[in-house]
Amino acid sequence: MANDIEKIVAELLDSQQLAVLATSQQGQPYTSLVAFAYSADLRRLTFATTRATRKFANLLAEPRVSMLIDNRSHGSSDFRQAMAVTAFGRALEVSGNEKQLLIEEYLQRHPALREFVSAPTCALLQVAVERYALVRRFQDVVEWDLEP
Repeated sequence: MANDIEKIVAELLDSQQLAVLATSQQGQPYTSLVAFAYSADLRRLTFATTRATRKFANLLAEPRVSMLIDNRSHGSSDFRQAMAVTAFGRALEVSGNEKQLLIEEYLQRHPALREFVSAPTCALLQVAVERYALVRRFQDVVEWDLEP
């Protein structure tokens, strides 16, 4: 069963470029669209943001986040065919040698963001995924806990 979920999650992540990042702002949810990349083992999601953003301030105050990735088409078929996966984890800014490696991985998926990611005001963040929740057909919910 875990292999099936892993395969579906991997295919969904691979098919999408954007995610909805949920942070917390003084106890209230705050959501943002972010371009993301993912590690081959699905344990890490990477995104970039300018340090002057509300989402970055929220992450400094509370690193627990969730990221929603879905494949909706905005048509009636979504009620039967759309899937969404939510990744739960902690986001931390990446620095040092690891940052340059992750920037290159990130730019393989988002080459148009090279100038943005290279700016000194841009932070690269990585979510250490603890759990995925996959929803299909609006009712079929399966959770996948990743072992530390």
